[in-house]
Formats: sequence, C-alpha cells, structure tokens
Amino acid sequence: MFIYYDSKTGNVQRFVDKVKKERPEWNYIKISEDTDIENEGHLITFTTKFGEVPEKTEKFMMRNNNKNYIKSVSSSGNMNWGTLFALAADKISEKYNVPVLMKFELSGTHPQVEYLINYIEKND
Repeated sequence: MFIYYDSKTGNVQRFVDKVKKERPEWNYIKISEDTDIENEGHLITFTTKFGEVPEKTEKFMMRNNNKNYIKSVSSSGNMNWGTLFALAADKISEKYNVPVLMKFELSGTHPQVEYLINYIEKND
C-alpha cells in the first residue's frame, strides 16, 4: 500500500505518523513538485489559504501521470473555517475525478486513523 502525502505545518505529518504506527508495512512517500509515481495509492494533503489546494500538491497531481495512480484523497483542515474546512479534498476530487476518502481536523483522531485504514484495506 502506498500513501502519498503533503504536509506544511506538521498536521498531515502527525496524521501519517499515526497511520504508520498502525501499518508500518505500508509505503509512505512525502511528495514534492517533481515526484513521479508508478504505484497506485492514496493522497493525503492539507487545505491552505481560503480553501485552496496547496501548490505542491497541485503540481504533484499535474505531473506526468501521477493523477492516474491516485485512488482517493483526504485532507486536513480546521473546522473554524466553516464551509472552507478541508476544501482541498473536494477540489482535487472534482478536478481529477478522485473520490474523497475523508476530511479530518488538524492532525486527526485515532478513530479517523482507523477509518482511513479500514477504508483502504476494504477497497484495495
């Protein structure tokens, strides 16, 4: 299993670290603008500014055929932003036709980590 992720403030990194603790055998790749992938996997990112997709995540998705390997997208956010909460997941889903797996606040909770793991294991 491959998890591709982007983290700026550390919230997504902490979420991924929680997943990694439960599933250390999975592959975790922190993306960059020039990351090329060849394995299907799930993207975890964050929402920036006013409900925007991070620039690095956008460039990663647009690079070569990366978007064709992404099976789902999840995003962190802050519920204080109301309707803009974790909106990056919705925007990626709409633009690249990738289902939203989940949205989580900040670095997520243990039940959210379990939800992500269960979804991936049942749908892969």
